This record gives sequence, C-alpha cells and structure tokens, in this order.
Amino acid sequence: MTARVFPLPTRGEAITRGADGRLNVPDEPILPFIEGDGTGPDIWRSSVRVFDAAVAKAYGGKKKIAWHEVYAGEKAKRQFGDWLPSDTVEDFKTYLVGIKGPLTTPVGKGIRSLNVALRQMLDLYVCLRPVRWFKGVPSPVRGPEKVNMVIFRENTEDIYAGIEYLGGTPESQKLLDFIAKEFPKDFKKIRFGTKEASSGWVADLATAGITHPEAPVEVGLGIKAVSHLGTERLMHSAIAYALEQKRKSVTIVHKGNIMKYTEGAFRDWSYEHAVSAFRDDVVTQRESWILGNKEKNPNLTALENAKEVEPGFDMAPPEMQAELVAEVEAALELWSSHGQGKWKSKLMIKDSIADITLQQVLTRPEEFDVIATLNLNGDYLSDALAAQVGGIGIAPGGNINYVSGHAIFEATHGTAPKYANLDQVNPGSVILSGEMMFRHLGWNEAADLIIKGMDGAIGSKTVTYDFARMMEGAKKVKCSEFGDAIIAHM
Repeated sequence: MTARVFPLPTRGEAITRGADGRLNVPDEPILPFIEGDGTGPDIWRSSVRVFDAAVAKAYGGKKKIAWHEVYAGEKAKRQFGDWLPSDTVEDFKTYLVGIKGPLTTPVGKGIRSLNVALRQMLDLYVCLRPVRWFKGVPSPVRGPEKVNMVIFRENTEDIYAGIEYLGGTPESQKLLDFIAKEFPKDFKKIRFGTKEASSGWVADLATAGITHPEAPVEVGLGIKAVSHLGTERLMHSAIAYALEQKRKSVTIVHKGNIMKYTEGAFRDWSYEHAVSAFRDDVVTQRESWILGNKEKNPNLTALENAKEVEPGFDMAPPEMQAELVAEVEAALELWSSHGQGKWKSKLMIKDSIADITLQQVLTRPEEFDVIATLNLNGDYLSDALAAQVGGIGIAPGGNINYVSGHAIFEATHGTAPKYANLDQVNPGSVILSGEMMFRHLGWNEAADLIIKGMDGAIGSKTVTYDFARMMEGAKKVKCSEFGDAIIAHM
C-alpha cells in the first residue's frame, strides 16, 4: 500500500449504512470537505461557521461535526502534485457523506472535470438540484415564488460520460474508419469525415475569393450512452422522493423526438418503470385523460375514448389505431384502483420535450414539480431555473447514490478566481448545499435553522454585492459578514 498524502481524521466516527439501507449517523460524524478553488476558501470559511452554529443551536452541544479536509483541484496539485489524490476518493468512500466547494477545470484541454470524475468514481448517479425562491431575492422574472422544483439529473451517463476523441488524433480516425466500414449510411451524416468532403469546402471558399489552407480531416467524436438500468435507478429515486415528500408530479424531460434511441428510450423506460414499480401510487398523464373521459361519459367506448385522447386518430394507420385502442383498454383496467376520481390523489407521471420545457419553466413554472432528466438536459435546465430565483450563487446541489449511501453536496457555481481572497462573493450555494446535506443525514432541525437564518438575512436586506446591487435599500456586506447575518437570524 502507498503512504497517505494527508492524514486521517483524529476525532469523530464514520457514518455507516444499516441493513435496511438507512444511514446510521453518530453524534459526531466525520464529514470530508473540499474547500475548493478560487473563491472556495472564502466561501468555506463563512459556510462552516454557519453549519457549526446551526448544529450547536439545534442540539445544544449534544451533536457536532468532525470536519475532515480532503483535497482536489489547485490546492491538491500544489501540495501533492495530483489534481485528485486517491486518498480523497478513498475518504469519500469510507465516510459516505461529504461536501465540496467549486473546482477548476480547464476548458477544451488538460484535465477532465474533477466534479465529473468524483461522480463517476463513486457512482453518484443522481444530481439533486432543488430550486426555490427566497423572499426578497432579486429575480429577472415576475413570479419567482411560483418556482419550486426539484431536478433529478442522471449523473453518470449521456454525453457527459466523457467518451470523446479529439479531432485529428489516431483514436478519432480509428472510430471514423469503424463507422465508415460498419455503418456506411451513418458515416454519410458526418459532414467532413473524409479528405474529399474537406477539400470540397476549401474549393467552395476559393470560388468566393477566400483562400484557405488544405483542410485536414479533423472530427471530434463523442458517444452518448443511455442505459435501461441507468434510467430505471434515476426514475426510481425521483418517484420515491416525490412520494415521500408528497409532491404532485414527476416530469420526464427529454429530446426523444429527435434522439429516439437514447433520449426517446429514456422516456419510454422511465414510464415503464413508473407503472411497474409504483403502480398503486402513480398515474400517467394519458391514463388520467382516459379515466377522466370515462368518468365524464360512462357509456364512452374504447374507440371513442381513443379518439378523444389522440386528435389525429382518424388519420393514423390501422396498426397505430389498434395500439391506441389497446392503450385505452389497458388504462380502463385500472378502474377499481384509479377510477372514479381516485387517480387525482396519485402521483402524476408525465413527460415534456426539453426545448419546450425551457420555455414553460418560465411561462408556467407551477406545472412542474419533480423533474427527471438526462445529464446534459439537467445541466441546462438547473442553471436556467437558478437564474429565475437569484442565480447559481445560491443554487445548492447534491450528488447521491441512494443504494450505497454515498453523497457529495456541492456548490453549483464556478471558482470566480478574480474574486478570490477578497471576501466578497455570496456563500449561499455551499450553505444551502449544507442544508441539503443535513436533511440527508436526518438532522432536520439544523437544516431548518439554516433556512430560517437565510430567510432572515435576505429579508433584512443584509446581502453580498451580487444581491445588493439589485435590491433597493440593501446593506452590502462581505462574504464572512453574510454568514454572521445568517447565524444572527437563526
């Protein structure tokens, strides 16, 4: 075994997972933390005081946290010559639950995302992003109070799995050659995958009087992987959460109208799992239409019901018409458990195309509750929603494996290096990620105090510069002073 590059904790106890799958949390749990790069140290110093104050006030000294610093990013590279020491990953595995600040990732070259690496190494398949508005926070939309959503973003698959090859490399060319040989029809869709196609573009430029050097064949390639089981475990987590929290709906967000065998499969597999694993507790949106139609008109035939559910029924081919009628008949078999209005008390499962969703979370946010989506869609959607409620400066996040019990809660924003060591930035993202972490541990009293403190500080307009510049009559305070204000309002 190689020697550790930083020491083990000297106090506290490890969190364990019981036979029932629940976490066993001691009164002094060891929680690994990464303070982060750029503004990370400023934010962490403010946040950890808030966490400790909340725990002390909630439990009168009977509980406390044994903080254990682990390393990643620039600090790890400087001290240990390694962007992500193996000890860091091992300690997150051992102690199950931890928290981190923002980490540097160069764009387009160099190291891959350390955030993604941690998620994949620990198989943290759910990126949990609750989005809610705090009264008084400046927002670019008229009704930010209508935004109250929780995003379950698949965290380990999709295009973010990191299976990509730089254009012009032997690896990229090998994959191009394979596609050309084994899937020639698909190869034609790669616009500039051959020397001839590249030369053709250069010739077209020449006719327009634009000189261009002979173009090489350089095609960057990435593989989008979406699996049945990966979809199931994400959807299972989203539905279980929605039922436990008494939420109204789970919306499957996808781009299956274009990417039918990846995003479309995600949609189909999500529906299949919902109705097979949670049949008594859920109703799909189409089932609700079918049951509702029957309730309005008990004499409605399956054919007539199908025509009401699908406006284009009469123009559909016979095999599709038969499928629609069969769908109606299957839904009506639920009559004893879901009919006569019983479906209205069930968790609604529905779906929405990703681009339309990005519009409708602006125009009809009250129609969305829990969202289940793939990695790339979830990245866009969670940041867009954060903008509606004050920006990613106060947007929390958690990366969770509900089976193993592993979880890392994190700031969702970048490192903002130009503000490093200035004690200026908003620590809200890490503080609210800690609030999520406490709920994950079952320390709800401490989590409630953090929310109370955040509400009080913002309500009194004692805020950092990002909010102060948009709030009339605000008192601008430093990052550390905002932490003080939160503690004072507990």
